[in-house]
Amino acid sequence: MVWVFVLRHLPDDDPGSIRRKFGGVIIVGINRTELLRGFAPAAAATLAFLLVFGLLGGWFLAGRMLAPLTRIADAARMASNGSLSHRIRLEGPEDEFRELADVFDTMLEQLQSHVAEQQRFAANASHELRTPLAISQTLLDTARNDPTRDQGELIERLRTVNTRAIDLTEALLLLSHADRKSFTREPVDLSLIAEEATETLLLLAEKRQIALDITGEKAQTVGSVALLLRMVTNLVQNAIVHNLPTGGTVTIHTESQHDTSVLRIENTGQPVPPELVPTLTEPFQRGTQRTRTDEHAGVGLGLAIVHSIVRAHDGTLDLTPRPTGGLRITIRLPGACPSNG
Repeated sequence: MVWVFVLRHLPDDDPGSIRRKFGGVIIVGINRTELLRGFAPAAAATLAFLLVFGLLGGWFLAGRMLAPLTRIADAARMASNGSLSHRIRLEGPEDEFRELADVFDTMLEQLQSHVAEQQRFAANASHELRTPLAISQTLLDTARNDPTRDQGELIERLRTVNTRAIDLTEALLLLSHADRKSFTREPVDLSLIAEEATETLLLLAEKRQIALDITGEKAQTVGSVALLLRMVTNLVQNAIVHNLPTGGTVTIHTESQHDTSVLRIENTGQPVPPELVPTLTEPFQRGTQRTRTDEHAGVGLGLAIVHSIVRAHDGTLDLTPRPTGGLRITIRLPGACPSNG
């Protein structure tokens, strides 16, 4: 820049006269060679200083700029080693690095929650499966040690225990199948699904003197017919079982609201504590007030399966205690226009 704006305008043959006026400064009595001889050492020293300062300053600034990436890399390395409790919690301006760190923290939190849920589910499933197996082993040991024992009673108890183990295994497989979302989607009318589930459980309702009431209209959605039927069946069965001893009611209502299909099931029964409601959709969490000991006790996966099926169909599940007792369960699924023909 000095050559472009200064040196190239200086002559190299007549140092004794005024040659050029530049920027209000009059340069006289010097030629280009002399000016270069005096300017070159200072320019070289300045350039050397700028080079060293630029390298050190660039190294320092690059370290400061890349420090968040180092923290993110360390957190990722710890996560790959199995530690999911570490959080970056990056401070500073709301820039791209801060956004990346916050997203990574959110991912770690969700991953930790998911892993903890899976570990808890595996432990509960192992415990639930071990119980019928232990009972079967006890019954077989009793039969071997006491040959005079009534074989018919033993066989019936073994059949009951084996049926419970089969039901639990099928429920676990269904829960896993719904979580993977590996099913064929097709148009489904929730009102027809509700009618089919109600017909299946009509004898159970009559046995318990529970009145079933179906109201509403067509509610079209897209999903698996088998899974949605299992979802509604579980809800209606729970509404019947967890009801008044006699004279209770179960109301099933379907409707369409804009782009949403709604299924609402209400039942009478004992008051449900609000703090118990969030735990009802967790696997094997029956709750003290809702535990059954008869043949319809279930395996503790009814609402967990319902919740999994609803999530697999991109819907929402809302459980609300009724002021007079019982629950109001509302499911909202994405709506679908019915096909023409």
